[in-house]
Amino acid sequence: MSVLETPELTLLGNYLNLTAFRQQLVASNLANVDTPGYRTVDINFRSELARALAQPAGTALNPQVYDVAGLAQRPDGNNVSVDRESMLLGETQLEYQTGVELWRAEMSNLIAAVSEGSRT
Repeated sequence: MSVLETPELTLLGNYLNLTAFRQQLVASNLANVDTPGYRTVDINFRSELARALAQPAGTALNPQVYDVAGLAQRPDGNNVSVDRESMLLGETQLEYQTGVELWRAEMSNLIAAVSEGSRT
């Protein structure tokens, strides 16, 4: 096990991967706002993060994507809500930024530990 394979960094890596995946879904939904018949897709972020935590380290994440139910559908069959997707885009960006800041803090702790160890 290397210094960079801590449980905290594994968790943060999974968190960042899930937020990036969700951001791709939201961007895809927005890109298809005018595509006839397109159905909005998403993931259940909390349950996917819990599932990622239950898997052994190094296991590839495979989030379950689902069609979002209950959205108003236009006559062309498209159900993308620009308001919903814009809100999710902002929320996901904040979640990702939070994950990056936590990653930086963890890396600073590791650097400090290595620096202190080299002084003795």
